[in-house]
Amino acid sequence: MRYLSDQMLVEVYQRAVDLQLDNEFIQLLFEEMKRRAIATDRIVV
Repeated sequence: MRYLSDQMLVEVYQRAVDLQLDNEFIQLLFEEMKRRAIATDRIVV
Protein backbone atom coordinates (compact mmCIF):
# COMPACT_ATOMS: atom_id res chain seq x y z
CA MET A 1 0.00 0.00 0.00
CA ARG A 2 2.89 2.35 0.62
CA TYR A 3 3.53 2.65 -3.10
CA LEU A 4 0.14 4.16 -3.89
CA SER A 5 -0.24 7.90 -3.70
CA ASP A 6 -3.13 9.20 -1.61
CA GLN A 7 -5.02 10.17 -4.75
CA MET A 8 -4.51 6.75 -6.33
CA LEU A 9 -5.62 5.03 -3.13
CA VAL A 10 -8.87 6.99 -3.14
CA GLU A 11 -9.43 6.20 -6.82
CA VAL A 12 -8.78 2.49 -6.25
CA TYR A 13 -11.18 2.51 -3.29
CA GLN A 14 -13.92 4.19 -5.30
CA ARG A 15 -13.41 1.80 -8.21
CA ALA A 16 -13.47 -1.23 -5.89
CA VAL A 17 -16.79 -0.07 -4.45
CA ASP A 18 -18.19 0.59 -7.94
CA LEU A 19 -17.18 -2.89 -9.08
CA GLN A 20 -18.51 -4.44 -5.86
CA LEU A 21 -15.22 -6.20 -5.18
CA ASP A 22 -14.61 -8.30 -2.08
CA ASN A 23 -15.67 -6.50 1.10
CA GLU A 24 -12.43 -7.44 2.86
CA PHE A 25 -10.42 -5.76 0.09
CA ILE A 26 -12.57 -2.64 0.28
CA GLN A 27 -12.19 -2.59 4.07
CA LEU A 28 -8.41 -2.92 3.71
CA LEU A 29 -8.35 0.12 1.41
CA PHE A 30 -10.61 2.04 3.78
CA GLU A 31 -8.41 1.26 6.79
CA GLU A 32 -5.35 2.44 4.86
CA MET A 33 -7.10 5.72 4.05
CA LYS A 34 -7.88 6.17 7.76
CA ARG A 35 -4.26 5.35 8.65
CA ARG A 36 -3.09 8.06 6.25
CA ALA A 37 -5.65 10.48 7.70
CA ILE A 38 -7.40 10.89 4.35
CA ALA A 39 -10.78 12.51 4.94
CA THR A 40 -13.01 9.49 4.31
CA ASP A 41 -16.20 11.43 5.00
CA ARG A 42 -15.71 13.33 1.73
CA ILE A 43 -15.39 10.27 -0.46
CA VAL A 44 -18.32 9.81 -2.80
CA VAL A 45 -19.25 6.21 -3.56
